[in-house]
Order: sequence, then structure tokens, then C-alpha cells
Amino acid sequence: MSPRRNPVIGIAAATLGVAAGVAAGIAADRAGKHRAAMAALETPELLDITPDEEHVVLTDDGVTLHVELDLPAPDAARAAAEGATRHGRPEELPTVVLTHGYCLSLRCWVYQRRALKEAGYRVVSWDQRGHGRSGRADRDSYTIDRLGKDLHAVITQLVPDGDLVLVGHSMGGMTMLALGEQQPQFVLDRVVGAAFVATSPGGLMLANGGRVATFGRLLLERLGPGVLGSLSQRPELFSRVRRVARDLEHFMVEQNSFASPVPRSVVRYTADILLGTPLDVVNDYLMTFDGFDKRPALLEFRHAVVLVFNGRDDILTPPSHSELIVEGIPGAEHIVVNEAGHVIMLEHPDLLDAHLVELVDRSARSRAQQTEVAQRPYVRRIVTDVAKNRRQSRLQKEATELVRAGRGRHARTRGA
Repeated sequence: MSPRRNPVIGIAAATLGVAAGVAAGIAADRAGKHRAAMAALETPELLDITPDEEHVVLTDDGVTLHVELDLPAPDAARAAAEGATRHGRPEELPTVVLTHGYCLSLRCWVYQRRALKEAGYRVVSWDQRGHGRSGRADRDSYTIDRLGKDLHAVITQLVPDGDLVLVGHSMGGMTMLALGEQQPQFVLDRVVGAAFVATSPGGLMLANGGRVATFGRLLLERLGPGVLGSLSQRPELFSRVRRVARDLEHFMVEQNSFASPVPRSVVRYTADILLGTPLDVVNDYLMTFDGFDKRPALLEFRHAVVLVFNGRDDILTPPSHSELIVEGIPGAEHIVVNEAGHVIMLEHPDLLDAHLVELVDRSARSRAQQTEVAQRPYVRRIVTDVAKNRRQSRLQKEATELVRAGRGRHARTRGA
């Protein structure tokens, strides 16, 4: 994926304020149309989670990886084990390992971590090198193959035995494929389930364009391909620009990340994660996407229960990428979500949470019953987040009624 095809860079470039007058007008129009929906979806639920344990994993090339563990309550684990394992023992349950994507961090999994923990499962989340709280590394090590080795290091050091369910978003799913290619026997022995969320096995160009991707590409062509490298040398300037262009920044993040209204707090949260990634790291990872192709590694997951989950309106990894995954893994379940973009775990969290919990449950039962997963029929479903739409409509209706009631009181007061 070259700089000219990367919408994330479009976000970063846009914050420079180039053509800010035009873009700000678009942002204002967008905000007006979505303000009511975004307000209706706002909740008091916290967008952070306190882990039960924090660890540092040291890789064989000396990079420190930040890892967080969420441990379920004993009662929840026992309840999950009774319905899913052979002997009903919590220690027989699989551990879920969450791997984030490009320019994100383990913070993006906040909803899924909470849901899986409440369902009784142990959860491991980690920051990929150069992202979040993990250490920086030599630029030549920012490759998918190196990330596969990092994932193996995290697992072997913190989950040395027991079954696993691997979940990866975008570059995180690519990391899982690199692990399968490098450690096929390890994957066969220990991975009972896998979820590829808004990801690609390679073989197709990432990012299918669109207005914002095109805008970002044009900016880069005008500013030159070294814009991120130059900005990375002046982080204080980039921070000042971000503060000035906050509304524009949120608009660009919303356009690239989501395809339906989300709470304003979620847009801010996503922007802080995306644009908190060091610019030189963003730039240095780009080379690893050009020519990426791990399609042969898909077969290493054919024994596992597999979920492929993506948004129909994802501009970075559109549904055609997910189709390649399900073609390569017999028996995989494919869920395509209407009105969903790339950062789908924050856009439709309840929907993804339910499917992931079901995946882990099925993976545990499949291991206990020694089910031949590849013999299962392929299932593809196109779904709509009905619960989210209903909630949005209900809250918008309530807000409208409150406004009308307020106007009525105001009119009566003036009449008196």
C-alpha cells in the first residue's frame, strides 16, 4: 500500500490545514446532518478499561511490547466452562488474543475486552511495535513477518499452554497469517478459533479510494512524499496543528473510519489513537503493505472455527478482501455488516461482541467434541445493526419531543 493509496495518511495530511476552508465547509455540513444521530448514540459508558495485569514482553531483537490481561470473575469462567468444555473446568477454556491494526493500539478493543471478560474468558491484548505503549524499533523491522514473530513471543511468554482464539483487525489479521506461515504446527496444535476483522490476506490493492482517500492522495502529491517524515522531526508543530484543526481532524477520522453515525466521544477516542501513532512509524510501516500476499497461509487455519467480519462500506479493506479469506478457509463464517466502515469494533461494538463471544463458545465446544470444522457448510450473511438503528431512532424521537415541549412552554410564557 503506497502513500498515495493510504487513507490514514490522508487524515494526517489533512490536519496540516491545506485547503482547510473547503474541507471545513464539508465538515460543517457533515456535522449538521449527523449531530442529532451522534448525540442520540452518546452513552455514559467509559471508553477505557483497567486491565487486571500489565506485562512487558521482550522480543528477540530487543523491542519491548506492552501487553494487558483481562481476567474473568471465577463464577463467569465456571459458567462458560460448563457449557463449552469437556470437563467443565475453567482452565480448559481458550484464551483470546486480540491484535490491533495499523495506526491503532490495544485501546481499540475496549468494548470487546469487556464483553469477552464478562462472558468468562481470559483476554490478552497487546500493542504492536511502534504503536501504543510498545517500544520503537528499527524501521526495517516494521514488517508483517516481524509482527508474526512478535505475536508468537507474546503468546509463548504469557500463554505458554492451552487453547487459543486469535482475533485480528486489519494489520492484526495479517499478523495472524504471518504467524500461521511461520509456525504452522503451533497454530495447528493450539489455535481453535480465529476471527479476521476488516482485514486482507493480500493479493488485492488496499484502499479503494473514495472522496477522502482521494483528498489525502492529492494533498500528498502537492506536499511531497516526505511530508510525514518531515513532520515527525517536529512533533511540537504537529501537536499545535492538531489543536487548531481539531474539528477538521475529527471529520477526516469519521470519514475514513466509520460509515454510520457514532458518538462524538468515539470519534475523539479514535482520532486520539490514530493520530497518537508517531508519524515516522506511520510512514515506515507503509512499505510492508506493497506486494503483501499471505493467501497460502489461510490454509493453516482450516482446522479452526473461523469468523470473517467486515463492513460493507470499508474503504481500506473492502468486502472483496474478506471474500479471499473465506475462499481460502473451508467452513469459515462470513458476516458483512451494512453501514459499517473500517474501525468496525468501535462503530458496531455490540454486534461484533456478540459474534466474538459466540465464536469463542463454538471454538471451545468444537475442541471438546473434536468436530471436523472443514466439513461445515460455508455461511455468508449480510446483516444490519438493527439494535443500534432502533436505539438511534428512539433517542432521536425523544430528543425531538423534548425540543417541541420546550418550544411550547416558551410560546406559552411569551403569550402570558
